[in-house]
Amino acid sequence: MEEIGLRAVRDDDLDLLYDQMRDPVAVRMAAFTADDPDDRAAFDAHFTRLRTDPEILMLAITVDGELAGTVASFPVGEDTEITYWLDRARWGRGIATRAVELLLDLVPVRPITARAASDNAGSLAVLRKAGFRPVGKEIAYATARGEEIEETILRLDEP
Repeated sequence: MEEIGLRAVRDDDLDLLYDQMRDPVAVRMAAFTADDPDDRAAFDAHFTRLRTDPEILMLAITVDGELAGTVASFPVGEDTEITYWLDRARWGRGIATRAVELLLDLVPVRPITARAASDNAGSLAVLRKAGFRPVGKEIAYATARGEEIEETILRLDEP
C-alpha cells in the first residue's frame, strides 16, 4: 500500500510540477488551465503567488515520499474552493482522493466547493468519493480546449 501524504511545496519541486502541469493529456482533461502551459515565467510567477498568499493553502502531494502533484484551498469571494493536480502516471490509484481527504482534514471550512469539467469523469469521481455532491453546472471558457465547455460545481457541506 502506497503512503500518501501532504507537505509544503518546496523550491526544488517546481521543475517537476512545471513538467506535470504541461502534460498535454492532463491539460486537456483539466480544461481550465494556464493560458500557455509552456510559459515557465508565468508558471513561476503563479506559483510564487500561490505559495506566498496567506489565504491560499498550497501543498505537495507525496506518494512514498516522492512528489506526485499538488492540492490547494483558496478563497473565491465569500467561498472556499479546492483544486488539485496529479501526475498523469499516477491516475486511477486513489491518490487524488486521499490527497483531497487529507486537505479537507486541514481545512475545516464548510461548505467548501470544487469544480471540474463535466466530461472529466476521473476528477468528478475523486470529488464524489471525498464527499462532494454536484450542486450546479456552468458554461465557462476552457483555455486548454479553446472553447466554452460545461463545468460541474460540487459542494461538501459537512466536515
